[in-house]
Amino acid sequence: MSIEIREEERETWGTRTGFVLAAVGSAVGLGNLWGFPYKLYSYGGGAFLIPYVLALLLVGIPMLILEFSLGHHSQRAAPDAFGKAHRRFEFVGWWGILLGFVIITYYPVILAYCVSFLGYSAAGICLGGELPWAGEGLAGVANAKGFFYDRYLGYHESFRAGGLQGRIVLPLLVTWIAMYLCIFKGVKLVGRIVWLTVPIPWIMLFVLTVRGLTLPGAADGLAFYLNPVWSELAKPSTWRFAFGQVFFSLSLAFGVMITYASFLHRKSDLNNNAAIIGLADLATSFMAGLAIFATLGGMALATRAAGHPVPVDRVVDGGPGLAFVAFPYALAQLPYSAWFSFVFFFALVTLGIDSAFSITESVLASIVDKTGWHRHVVLPVMSAVGFLLGLVYATRGGLNWLGTMDAFINGTWGITFMGLLECLVLGWLYRIERLRRHANERSDWQIGRWWDVLIRIVIPVVLGALVIWNLFDDLTQKGGFLRGPAGWLWPNVVGLAVVAAAPVLALLVSLARGARLPEPDEHRTPRRAAKGIGILALAFAGAGLAAIGFGFLREAVTAESGSAAFPAALLGAALLTGLAATALSDRRVKATASDRTDPSWPSRWAGLLGIVDTATATGLLLALATARRAAAATAPQVAEGLTGPAYVVLAAIGVLLVAGLCWCFYRALSADRNLITVSIGNG
Repeated sequence: MSIEIREEERETWGTRTGFVLAAVGSAVGLGNLWGFPYKLYSYGGGAFLIPYVLALLLVGIPMLILEFSLGHHSQRAAPDAFGKAHRRFEFVGWWGILLGFVIITYYPVILAYCVSFLGYSAAGICLGGELPWAGEGLAGVANAKGFFYDRYLGYHESFRAGGLQGRIVLPLLVTWIAMYLCIFKGVKLVGRIVWLTVPIPWIMLFVLTVRGLTLPGAADGLAFYLNPVWSELAKPSTWRFAFGQVFFSLSLAFGVMITYASFLHRKSDLNNNAAIIGLADLATSFMAGLAIFATLGGMALATRAAGHPVPVDRVVDGGPGLAFVAFPYALAQLPYSAWFSFVFFFALVTLGIDSAFSITESVLASIVDKTGWHRHVVLPVMSAVGFLLGLVYATRGGLNWLGTMDAFINGTWGITFMGLLECLVLGWLYRIERLRRHANERSDWQIGRWWDVLIRIVIPVVLGALVIWNLFDDLTQKGGFLRGPAGWLWPNVVGLAVVAAAPVLALLVSLARGARLPEPDEHRTPRRAAKGIGILALAFAGAGLAAIGFGFLREAVTAESGSAAFPAALLGAALLTGLAATALSDRRVKATASDRTDPSWPSRWAGLLGIVDTATATGLLLALATARRAAAATAPQVAEGLTGPAYVVLAAIGVLLVAGLCWCFYRALSADRNLITVSIGNG
């Protein structure tokens, strides 16, 4: 069956704008509202934007182009898209899809929290503006925490499930029904829904930002947010969290963007769309931070005036606490607090629903492509299973399990490793230049060979170093990772078991014969294997040096004695060896890109192993640099107001976003005008 015939059968987006809005809705989620502002506040303020913007440009947008190109080229969901690249790669797509399915078992629970608080805010409006968590000063903070953790969640710190919380179960059911109604008709319906669910949170955030910036004391809150702490740039953890936040925020490696791109018309733009989506995601995150910290600054001033002072850093908390404790408390200090609370939680609901149903759609499309079953049969069953599994997180101990699963799936054990694997497979075991040419043939602006280098070398080294660094931290942490002095640490055991089960299940699913198998890609004549044996031997030597260095380094760190000079020398040698193997392999791969000859398999695998050597050595050297540093965290300096560098940071981000988006839209309009001119000329 040809690609053209498959396209006639496959549904497509109604408009380019519908696709862009849907992709933006998937990328922009609840993490933009609490993840980005909290990390920026905690890791250097305005200085954090330097590694974050670099990560967006070096990792985020290039990987979006990669996933768009793969999905659009294959016109299939993620598993079949990888299967079209090579039948043995189908399991890579299923791996990401299975991790995405785990996410949609707990992500709707967070949305259920938002629906509940939206209901409380609506009730407050009807009852005269009183919110159930309202309070002043420190007592108000305690009241907000008590309402969320005790009255609403019935929370206890143990991981025992406890009883189901009815006040969560009903909103969870409402959330799943809403997700079902958003996607049951297919992507054309999604393309219409996102015209409401994507612009609405932007409007809401704009309202909250304007209101927050006009509050007395807003500058004090923005000082926590934007005043740069330049010393944080010398800490590897700042760069680690910046790259991680970009990677997770853009929904990379879940199969979502591959699936969405598979529904695009054959002449749709890819490169420009990726840039627009990446910049829109940054704009939303940055504006959310302005809204949150300006409001918290106004709250701090109000509590001081009332004689019950609460500084900004006493209510800022990571994760759900920022959205369901800190911000509700701050909103309760405002006039017409119930109305502003309603606006805030309505924005949260509309932000989260897009991300939730986008992951659901990617899982659904993968199952439909594999089995040939109708989506009207698969979707209700999948929704019922997702709802039932979500009840685990609706218990008294559910928040603990939610945090554990999210840490594993969205951490370096889960989706970061998937991104690394995606780049290695497509960069070294597939012809990445084919995807680049495919993207350039249809895009408003072109990408060059530098993109191949990013996908094949730079991004895998960065992500691989993050994975190794995190692995080293886990294996050397005091008290153990899977087993502590008191016995097994069951949350970590279960989380790791789920992450480890994903590739096994992915392999089993990929081996099952599907209803419609992807077409095998055309193959070129392979070169003789002997030409890459020497490079492969060099890469194996680097792997051996890295393994020995890891053993000595782990012993030195856990024993807290002895010199780390020897393992550092071994790791340095492994780094140089890996770089040499990678450079030689990359040269061989490039030499065959323009003809019909494949590089020999040793050349490809030598490059892949060279990347692993380089990433491993880099990650362990980063771990060595921080292993014996004091763990005590230092809070950012509290300033009386915005400093000069903070204004520079604010202006620079504004220029980047405005200039970048204007350039993208200008290129899109220019391409449309050229297309119309060519059509008229041909007519």
